[in-house]
Amino acid sequence: MKFTLDDIKQFGNIELLAKQMVEGFITGLHKSPYHGFSVEFAEHRLYNTGESTRHVDWKIFAKTDRLYTKRYEEETNLRCQLVIDQSSSMYYPVNTFGKMRFSVMAGASLAYLMHKQRDAVGLHTFSDKLELETPVKSSPSHLHKLFLQFNQLLDKDKTTRRTNVADILHQLAEKIHRRSLVVIFSDMFDNQNNDSEIMAALQHLKHKKHEVLLFHVTDHKTELDFEFDDRPYEFTDSETREKVRLNPAAIKRDFKNQMSAYQHELFLKCAKLKVDLIEADINEDFDQILKAYLIKRQKMN
Repeated sequence: MKFTLDDIKQFGNIELLAKQMVEGFITGLHKSPYHGFSVEFAEHRLYNTGESTRHVDWKIFAKTDRLYTKRYEEETNLRCQLVIDQSSSMYYPVNTFGKMRFSVMAGASLAYLMHKQRDAVGLHTFSDKLELETPVKSSPSHLHKLFLQFNQLLDKDKTTRRTNVADILHQLAEKIHRRSLVVIFSDMFDNQNNDSEIMAALQHLKHKKHEVLLFHVTDHKTELDFEFDDRPYEFTDSETREKVRLNPAAIKRDFKNQMSAYQHELFLKCAKLKVDLIEADINEDFDQILKAYLIKRQKMN
C-alpha cells in the first residue's frame, strides 16, 4: 500500500493509515508463502509444547485448529528504538517530501506492529544533532504520542539541516542502556563524516550489544539510476545549498557506476559488522519494511 503526501494530509491521521497498512500486510502474509512469519498479537501468541494449557484460548482453537495462549499487559518481548534522519536531504523530492514521507509511514507502521506484539518502542530523530528523544514504552497512550510526532516530521520548516550520522549513532550507543533493536531510516548522506567514521559508530552500537536494522532510504529512480529528461538542469544540494548546472545524460553512466560501487561497499561493510542493511526504495510499498523487520525479529528470538 502506498500513500502520497496529499493522502496523509487529507486523512490527517497517520495512526489510521498505519493500522490499515499493518492489517493489510498481515492478511497478505496469511495468504502467501510468508505465512510462516511469527506475527504475534497483544492478545494471543502461539502455544509452545510443554507449556501449561491453563491460558489456551479454546475458542480460537475451535476456529483455527491452532493453539494460542492469552497474553497479558505486562508482557514485553522487545525494546526497539526507531531512529529517523530528519536532515534536509530527507525531504527530497521537495514536491512530495518523498524520503521523509516514506520513513514516517514506515516508522509508524512498525510502531503499530510492535505495539500489537506488545513490544516497547521509542523514537529518536536527528540531523546534525538529536532533535527528538522519547521514552521506550508499549502503552496505547505512548503510541498515540508517537503518531503525533510522526505527523510533525511532515511539517518541514525552512531551516536547512545538515547530517551528522556518525556522531548521532555514537550518542545513541551511549544513551540506550538496555539491549535493544535499533531501526534506522536514513539516506546516509553525511556531509561531516566519512564512511569509516559511520562504520565505527555502527560498530559502537554493536559493541553495546544492540541489534541494528538500517534502512537506506533513497529515491532509486533519480538518486541511484539518475533518470532525468535529456536537458540541462540546475541541481542544488539540499544541505549545503551548493549548485551545479549539467545535462544528466553526460554523466549518467559514470554516476550509476559510482553509486553501484558505493552501495556494494556499504553492504559489505555492514555485513562485516553484522548490521542488516536494507535498500529501501521510496517508490515501492511498505511490505519491504515490515518483512525485513519480521525476519530480523525472528533471528533475535
